[in-house]
Amino acid sequence: MLVAASVCLTTVVGCGSSDSTEKTVATVVVTETAATTSSTKAPAPTAKLVASFDAMAKGLSAPVGLALVPVGGGEAITLGDQTPRVAWSTSKVPLAIAAERAGGQTAAEENAIVNSDNAAAETLWASLGTPTQAAAAVTSVLREGGDKATTVPSARLRPEFSIFGQTRWALGDAATFAAGLPCMKGTKHVLSLMESVAGNQQWGLKAIEGRTSAVKGGWGPTAGSGYLVRQLGVLTLRDGRRVGVAMSSQTAAGSMETGAAALSAVGQWMSKHLAALPAGRCR
Repeated sequence: MLVAASVCLTTVVGCGSSDSTEKTVATVVVTETAATTSSTKAPAPTAKLVASFDAMAKGLSAPVGLALVPVGGGEAITLGDQTPRVAWSTSKVPLAIAAERAGGQTAAEENAIVNSDNAAAETLWASLGTPTQAAAAVTSVLREGGDKATTVPSARLRPEFSIFGQTRWALGDAATFAAGLPCMKGTKHVLSLMESVAGNQQWGLKAIEGRTSAVKGGWGPTAGSGYLVRQLGVLTLRDGRRVGVAMSSQTAAGSMETGAAALSAVGQWMSKHLAALPAGRCR
């Protein structure tokens, strides 16, 4: 597969912070998209964008990683730390979709997404049958959303945590799935819940003022002394185009608050580069 390549020209409005579509971009791209989406060009990060992200990241107390994919399909733009890590509660998004398709909208679904309630999420998981059946159902949702690599486990990998929360989910694959969410059938309700998450998830993309975002946070301790915080989301730009987003921060010895603050800094950085974000629409 060819990787999308894009260069911001010296006269380009799109290199600024406005998310207007009035920009000139030279693009060479081959995309692979889900059947329900339209093919959309996705620029590779320019050296200026990479340098800006790296400079921002160096000022943070923990390493951060970011992946961006245009809704409508395209290659992922990846910045910063891309080490594949576990999904934690971001995995509740495909879980909620699978459970809603199987049994309709429920209070457990709302609680699992809006409040990130773990007991509610376990109820959704149990509603899908045996662990093997549940894992297959949630993995199927990932495939439908364009993630061709991630597989949800069917056995508990850490005794004290959920099976689905320990899914190893690379940021690029997660952002691809996020970009597919608005284009999938039967995801409108889950996306609406993600737009109205509780205060424990009001960080990351929620730090971008004046733009609508649908998010799901995830956080938890590593097997050692570290702490991982993640966010999966869809950002809507002023002109209605949207971006699938996945970001994470892992501290050597920190807390959820430390990681959330780092991801809010990533969100604030994105707000200064809205025109450079790869965005698109469903057909």
